[in-house]
Amino acid sequence: MQKSFGNTKSLSGFSFGGLSSQSLTVPTTSGQPAITTVADPKDAFGIVTTMSSTMKTNTPLFKFPAVQPKLESPQSDTEISSDITFEIPVASATALEAKDGLSNVSSTEAQRDKLFTFTAVRPILESQWRDVEWTEEKKASLMKTVSSYTASCGDCPARILLLGPVGSGKSSFISSVQSVFKGRVTNRAMVGSFSTGFTKKLQSFNICDQKSEDAAGLVLCDIMGLGDGEMTGLTLHDILSVIKGHVPEGHKFSPDQPVRSETQGYVKKPSLKHKIHCVAFVVDASKILTYPKGLCATFQNLREHISDLGVHQVALLTHIEQICPETAKDVSQVYKSRIIKDMMGKAGALLGMSTSYIVPVKNYSLELDLDVNTDVLLLSAVDHILQYADLYFQDNMPKFDV
Repeated sequence: MQKSFGNTKSLSGFSFGGLSSQSLTVPTTSGQPAITTVADPKDAFGIVTTMSSTMKTNTPLFKFPAVQPKLESPQSDTEISSDITFEIPVASATALEAKDGLSNVSSTEAQRDKLFTFTAVRPILESQWRDVEWTEEKKASLMKTVSSYTASCGDCPARILLLGPVGSGKSSFISSVQSVFKGRVTNRAMVGSFSTGFTKKLQSFNICDQKSEDAAGLVLCDIMGLGDGEMTGLTLHDILSVIKGHVPEGHKFSPDQPVRSETQGYVKKPSLKHKIHCVAFVVDASKILTYPKGLCATFQNLREHISDLGVHQVALLTHIEQICPETAKDVSQVYKSRIIKDMMGKAGALLGMSTSYIVPVKNYSLELDLDVNTDVLLLSAVDHILQYADLYFQDNMPKFDV
């Protein structure tokens, strides 16, 4: 028996507990869907529920834009990016079908209004995060400052020790600075490979203007590179011996033969001119993320012992052209590079020092001619080092009784 209410639609009946097949129909009104249960056993797993809706459009609930960045040329700071919107439709579809336990949503064309827009990260910033003038005048000014440097405590050149892993660019930095003052690219400090290095002994290089007859006010000291452990590189004992001024010029280092008072040429009572007045750590920007895990602890240990001696420390970030294409093309972009700025932060974490102590440099390697922008960057690094070397002299000036 079927009792209808209003406008109804029915299908074949459904049998419960041996009752005869009959259909149960829910009445419908205008704008409401009709729901009919079907009792045929063969259709038990094929229930289809049909929903009708007055909505003819499908409004997106969430939109996720995909940003496709386009890097600009080195001459332009303008970035061009395009947005592609991904949309997830809401449940107000024109049809909702359930079959075999799966639901498929069909809809009409969704609205294209954007809810969110994400702009691609610009590799080059609009302004420098450190102010540097990239001119011939600035280069000449820096050369004069460096070549005329005089320690505040008297007639004693500032001795700077370069410390870093094998292949980090210590010797290349010395050769590059010398090239600036010679007016041509030279390689007086022998440069080795990344895996083995070349420097095995203590070598000192005077940095001065070739046209000047004044004595050099700056001496850069090259030394054997740091290894994965004390048996593959410099030992802490030998490094501290160099800083204290006990190690003679030309001493060849060997992990199994530490510096001792019996060492030939050992300086028992070093004066101020024998000591190291500032330590410059040198790290390779292209290797920061792949250095051995133990290197961070090595740097921390070194810095603690060096600080106990009252010696200030800075750091040089080399090979920046290998991580930033824009800087490789134009060195003057270095302080606009987001990549280099971020890498300096990682270098600071590795060394355990603030980025204010770290300066990026580009050494001469394949070039045959000097570049004014590269020269300015190198000379700025040397000037940065001298400022901290002078702090050592100020801290150790002889105190006279009034």
